[in-house]
Amino acid sequence: MRITRRKETLILLAGDILVLVSSLWFTLFVRYLEIPSAQTYINHIKPFSLIFVVWFFIFFISGLYEKQTLFLKNKIPDTVLRVQILNSVIAVFFFYFVPFFSITPKTILLLFLAFSFVFLAAWRLYGDIFLNFGRRENALVVGRGEELKEMKEEVNNNSRYKLKFVASLDLDNLDNVDFKKELLEIVQNKKISTIVVDLRNKKLASILPCFYNLIFSKINFIDMYQAYEDVFIRVPSSLINYNWFLENISSSSKTTYDVLKRLMDVIVSFVLGVFSLMILPFVVLAIKIDDGGSIFFLQERVGKNNKIFRIIKIRSMEVHLESPKDKKYSPKITRVGKFIRKTRIDELPQLWNVLKGEMSLIGPRPEIPALVEMYNQEIDYYNIRHIIKPGLSGWAQLYQKEPPKLVVGYNETKTKLSYDLYYIKNRSFVLDLKIFVKTIRTILSRSGV
Repeated sequence: MRITRRKETLILLAGDILVLVSSLWFTLFVRYLEIPSAQTYINHIKPFSLIFVVWFFIFFISGLYEKQTLFLKNKIPDTVLRVQILNSVIAVFFFYFVPFFSITPKTILLLFLAFSFVFLAAWRLYGDIFLNFGRRENALVVGRGEELKEMKEEVNNNSRYKLKFVASLDLDNLDNVDFKKELLEIVQNKKISTIVVDLRNKKLASILPCFYNLIFSKINFIDMYQAYEDVFIRVPSSLINYNWFLENISSSSKTTYDVLKRLMDVIVSFVLGVFSLMILPFVVLAIKIDDGGSIFFLQERVGKNNKIFRIIKIRSMEVHLESPKDKKYSPKITRVGKFIRKTRIDELPQLWNVLKGEMSLIGPRPEIPALVEMYNQEIDYYNIRHIIKPGLSGWAQLYQKEPPKLVVGYNETKTKLSYDLYYIKNRSFVLDLKIFVKTIRTILSRSGV
């Protein structure tokens, strides 16, 4: 039997309650390094329970109990972080400034805030397995092009999604069918509960009243752009236009984010810089034994606002490519180079570029000027990736399966741009942390490219 909206909300609420009471128990265990007694737990749960009531109210008004779909799953960590920041302020005020709520020691509150965030985010990200009992909801996708086919194939072949596309309507064939009649027949016969639709398509204008009437039949609508982003974690580049950029991309600063990002850049690059100085003598020795060539090389790259700067890297190839216009060019990587590229050791000198502010730890990878010039001519909107600082690692580096390699690759670069646009649109401190942690994991597993 399918879980109803009400049951889903109750399960989410019950899970949140369990997470918070468990977080408090785990906090006491870590603080005292022993299993907390019943009396100790009761003494703490009493004041905390009043805070929990306020927190659940914040959860509710923040939309954490609204209808859940996997399409919105990528936004959960950021939403939980914003909610928990507000909840933390409330908790600190109560426990530090209201005598009735006083607890000892105060470190218990700090530990609880940290553990509750981690556990709550994990529950909201992976707890959906408890909500997926029964059959999946029938859905209809209305759009055009390859994105429509990709969306349908990906969702239908993955049982984790709560939706299943039982039908699709291609807007390119709108003139050849009685669209209104066919739409109503599909909704009725297939028992459609959700429609994913390309609302920006101009061909849809004439049938929007039909979609409007379906609202009264309790049909849910999801924008195809947003659905595609959340499923494939990249922007559907063939669907975007100038309007999309005006709505979603901004060059204005995000003060809090910019400060946190720069602070992270400085601290992490300094720590890793000290570490790199410790391993540098061994790298120098290995290169000299391998081929006796130079240790470092400088190369021009395009940075924020198209400003040219020079990156510093440890040499990993016999000859480095400056203007890669020859598609047949195949540079040879040295024996030591294979190892330092796999472990990203060759990138460590770029920490100096990060400290100088020319680069960030996280952002689109900086490209060679010659390639940028060619891509600007052949790929629409390519130059928008230079609206922010380039990075040592980025969203595309983690998720693009076939990235462009050293030479011109228009199709691969178009795909890479779609990942870069996703990052630029959704960039936040939480997303930066996610990329940073995943990059470390990739390096340690030696599966990086």
